[in-house]
Amino acid sequence: MFVITADQIDSRRSADLVSAELERINGEHAAGLALPADRTAGDELQALTDDAATALALALQLTRTRSFHVGIGVGPVRSPLPAATREASGPAFFAARDAATRAKKSGIRLAIHSQSQPQAGSTRADDAESLLALLLIVRERRSDAGWELFDLLAAGRTQAEAAARLGISAPAASARAKAANIKAELAALPGLTRLLEQADLMTRQEQ
Repeated sequence: MFVITADQIDSRRSADLVSAELERINGEHAAGLALPADRTAGDELQALTDDAATALALALQLTRTRSFHVGIGVGPVRSPLPAATREASGPAFFAARDAATRAKKSGIRLAIHSQSQPQAGSTRADDAESLLALLLIVRERRSDAGWELFDLLAAGRTQAEAAARLGISAPAASARAKAANIKAELAALPGLTRLLEQADLMTRQEQ
């Protein structure tokens, strides 16, 4: 299982962002969540999923705002599941808390931790974190125009359709996609998802 713990950065001096993120997460990712994402403290939210692609999507969504420190915990969760995420517990939750704490010392504001033996799932988690760090650096440098195009392509539109939607020429869209490294990101996501799946599989095998 995957637990995402996200702490809002500098929450005492900024408006609450947790409510809006919870609404978006539970609206856009409801099918991939084991339980609805929940507020677990004044400035913290948690989400629980058994789907690596959903875990990765949530992490990318939260880090994109630059307003959260994000920890991904990989490991087992106590069953049966309770009615709410904030009532759930287990090694994956402890791992997510450790990761969120470490994310506060990271320039990319994200960390991944696995409740696994060093030679098993934790190695996969470390690999996923290293590669995800590179992706997050690319995303940090993306312009607003690049994000505008990325969102259309990620939603399934072709580059030609996105160009028409944005009112730009096909060559301009191609140049924008190249500058934003969009193809490189989309190509990296399946591999990152597989690494997370492998980390999760290792923890399941150790139970």
